[in-house]
Amino acid sequence: CPFCRHPAPKSKEEEEKNIMKRVQADPVAMVQIGLRRNEAGDYDDAFRYLSKAAELGEVGAHYQLALFYYKGKGVEKDVKKVVYHWEQAAIGGHPIARHNLGCKEKKNGRVDRAIQHMIIAAKLGCDSSLDALKDGFRGGLVSKEDFAAAL
Repeated sequence: CPFCRHPAPKSKEEEEKNIMKRVQADPVAMVQIGLRRNEAGDYDDAFRYLSKAAELGEVGAHYQLALFYYKGKGVEKDVKKVVYHWEQAAIGGHPIARHNLGCKEKKNGRVDRAIQHMIIAAKLGCDSSLDALKDGFRGGLVSKEDFAAAL
């Protein structure tokens, strides 16, 4: 590893052991463990690790928690919590969370706000937002200036 100067792990078990050493103070490691627990179907543990990482400000954890609440994985579906975690992730620069907020605003009839979210997401590299803005431009919902701002 170029950071800690230890040899790279030779197995998944060794890799998990190394991550678990870091997990107490490293929110990125917490997200990694949370995602692995999620893949294994242990939603309670995944939710616990992701929640702790989100408390420490990890934007990826906020995005993942939004997905938990959106899909009802290990928690009850809760649209308000979905939006809260998308907002936190978007504030931290997560492009897909910003795109999803734009979709939510459009669904709620707030097209101007949706366009602003999509412009920001497109500037952050979200191709889906750029495609949505392109469609909006063709349909007359997005001005030439707004579309140009996203490029």
